[in-house]
Amino acid sequence: MTNAANKLVTLAAAIDAHVPSGSMVILGAQLEQMIPFAVAHEIIRQGRRNLTLVGPISDALFDQMIGAGSVERVMAAWVGNASEGLGHCFRRAVENGRPNPVATVDYTNFTLALALHAAAMGAPFMPTHSAHGSEILKRNGNLREFASPVNEEKLIAVRALKPDVAIIHAQRADRFGNTHLWGNLGVAVDGARASRKIIVTAEEIVEPEVIASDPNRTLIPGFMVSAVVHEPWGAHPSPVQGHYGRDHAFFADYHARSRTLDGFQAWLAEWVTGPASRAEYRAKLGEARCELLAVKTHAFSAAADFGY
Repeated sequence: MTNAANKLVTLAAAIDAHVPSGSMVILGAQLEQMIPFAVAHEIIRQGRRNLTLVGPISDALFDQMIGAGSVERVMAAWVGNASEGLGHCFRRAVENGRPNPVATVDYTNFTLALALHAAAMGAPFMPTHSAHGSEILKRNGNLREFASPVNEEKLIAVRALKPDVAIIHAQRADRFGNTHLWGNLGVAVDGARASRKIIVTAEEIVEPEVIASDPNRTLIPGFMVSAVVHEPWGAHPSPVQGHYGRDHAFFADYHARSRTLDGFQAWLAEWVTGPASRAEYRAKLGEARCELLAVKTHAFSAAADFGY
């Protein structure tokens, strides 16, 4: 550890260095928990454009980035606002090209997971029976039917998908990027390993000894990480297991206000481009709201003995 590089930087510096316009970025890899909203908001503030967004279920994160004009293409299983239904910005962009047209590449949750798993393994594709009999092969050139060389059974080849950068929110990491994750992981581990770069944002930055004390929970090793950011409440309004719950009211308010383009622009100015940092965003939320969302009933895991 003594010779490892200190990768702890600000969120603004991480985005500036590692997420240029035109990048393919995987976000929201842990399904409905630990969605990196702080990162998406910083990407918007820095004016990134022509991004390709990859993710199975991004809740309202993709919708916000699309509405802000950051996105050129989406490779996903679903885009919307989970507890409220459709994503208004996504629909405006796809149907009417506002604020700019967005292309879609349709995956199922499983085929997207296979595409990332193939890249994480260094394989060109993964075979599957999934998607047989559906229309998805007509809308996604990365899925192709082929005959098995073993028994000539018809299979679907899911081409490996290798994003430029994975952005993962986590409960804790050390300054070298070694990262502990727990709870619902979705495709975070494969998504990180499939990508050329990884940015980790963490609720806590702890000493390396804390990470080393529980090696089985170190799902993203530091040598793979390009930057690590201390960003408490970096996933709000999505939940982080062990830290805070889902802010249902925030999602409902966003859904109502983003129904029109003017309403979305006003919401964006209030919550994204107005606050200069996540600290200002959290101050706007207020301590009372944060206290209400904070975990009340803790469920600690039992200690594990790694000795011999």
